[in-house]
Amino acid sequence: MKRREFIVAIAALLISRRRSQAEGMPRRVGALGNSQNLAITKVLQEGLRDHGWIEGKNLIIDNRYFEGHAERLPALAAELVALKPDLIVCSSPQAALALKSATASIPILFVAVADPVGIGLVQSLSRPGGNITGFAAIAPGGFIGKRIEILRELVPGASKIALLVNPDNPIHRLELAEEIPRTALKLGVALPIVEARTAEELDAAFASAAAQHADAIVDIGDPLTFQQAPRVVALAAKHHLPATYLFRQSANEGGLIVYGPDLFDLFRRAVGYVDKILKGTKPSDLPVEQPTKFELVINMKTAKALGLTVPPSLLARADELIE
Repeated sequence: MKRREFIVAIAALLISRRRSQAEGMPRRVGALGNSQNLAITKVLQEGLRDHGWIEGKNLIIDNRYFEGHAERLPALAAELVALKPDLIVCSSPQAALALKSATASIPILFVAVADPVGIGLVQSLSRPGGNITGFAAIAPGGFIGKRIEILRELVPGASKIALLVNPDNPIHRLELAEEIPRTALKLGVALPIVEARTAEELDAAFASAAAQHADAIVDIGDPLTFQQAPRVVALAAKHHLPATYLFRQSANEGGLIVYGPDLFDLFRRAVGYVDKILKGTKPSDLPVEQPTKFELVINMKTAKALGLTVPPSLLARADELIE
């Protein structure tokens, strides 16, 4: 073999060996969430496995949970950034904003954030820009009004409907300033606001709704109420308040009615973005996607306990009736 051919062959061998070593190194993914959800975790693990990513083999996942305490988010975000992962996945607007403040270089993928453009996470849905992309929780425009209309089909005489909000949630602040006033005017209903930042404040919020003689209540949807779903449902029952929720977990806990995005579908779709980003695609090249599946779930047992008759119009549209 000539000297030049020998050098080329050795160089090719070294490059091939380096590439194999690089491909064999585990990739690291950080996850910042509200609390551990075993069902969603299973969806992610199965989806990643389908793409060839197996935790403990070629994938390391570092989980951090803020357990409904938003004040912990900056420190937890800093912890994950310090690990220098290849990607960080999050599932709340508060977590996404904390991560955006913590890094402008590590890719961030959010799942189930209602208005990522409105709160400044991305420049637009089609061109997110920067290091962030993900999956929105709702399609913008009138979603709260839609939920109230469905609730009023079940409680036709409701003219005062309390809205349970977390003032620390940037999505809620945006909705309070824009969508909620328009909705009240359009539907001709009073929408008193009751607030809860912590689990302990939920009791006072429901007591306030009852004291204002609300006919029903809307859980706008927040990491706090997601984590505290059993408590929220129990408080609605205690105050005899028909309530609508955003995520089906609440209906499973005994909540009256749920209308919201199919979380499992969002996380299944998010796995595809995880795979692409780990293989080198930039978040800025992946448009923010909106939910395509929504669920209407009615807990018939709770409706009966509240003395409500579910109209045929809702029965026909429901994706699931919990007996």
